[in-house]
Parts: sequence; C-alpha cells; structure tokens
Amino acid sequence: MDTTPNTEKSSTGLEANLAGALTYVLGPITGILFLVLEKESKFVRFHAMQSTITFVALFVISLVLGMIPILGWLLLLPFQLLVLVLWIFLMFKAFKGEKFKLPTIGDLAERQVQ
Repeated sequence: MDTTPNTEKSSTGLEANLAGALTYVLGPITGILFLVLEKESKFVRFHAMQSTITFVALFVISLVLGMIPILGWLLLLPFQLLVLVLWIFLMFKAFKGEKFKLPTIGDLAERQVQ
C-alpha cells in the first residue's frame, strides 16, 4: 500500500485524486469509462482497473447469493452492507491521493495498467 499522496494531473483535466475517486462512483461503469479516457495517470488507471475488477466480482457474488434459497438470501443483506462500506472506503482512499491496493485484486489491477 502506497500512502504517499498523489499530486499529479489526470489527462481528463481533473486532479488525479478526484478522478481516482470518481472511478468508483458507478463501479465498473465509471471504472471502464476512466480506463478509456485516461491516457497518462497511472494512479487514475490503477483505481479504474481496481474498481472494474472489484465491482464486477462483487456483482457476480451477489447474483450467486441471490440464487441460493434461504441461506443465500440471508447472507445477501450483510454482504451488500459490506460492499457499501468498501465502496465508500475506496473512494475515500483515492480522494486522499492514496494508492490503496485490495489483496489480490490490487495486484492484478496494477499488473494490467503497467
């Protein structure tokens, strides 16, 4: 985890920290959008890739839980609350200019944007 605040500019015209936070706003939609639009900032591209991978995976897990009668349905609400907390946390970290890497997914995202 790199805790050095990021001060670079994004090629989108936004500050890198704001663009990084915006990559999480609509999950994979804004993640993909920033992957397409951002050409220079590795910080923004990292957060865009991490957002895309993370929220696609969480969406698939939610679908699977929703298909499991009773137990899956009972687990779905606490799972969605954890997703909400993770979403807010990731936006906060990116806005602070930190390159916070989730276990496994962060490494994968970093390799993809290199």
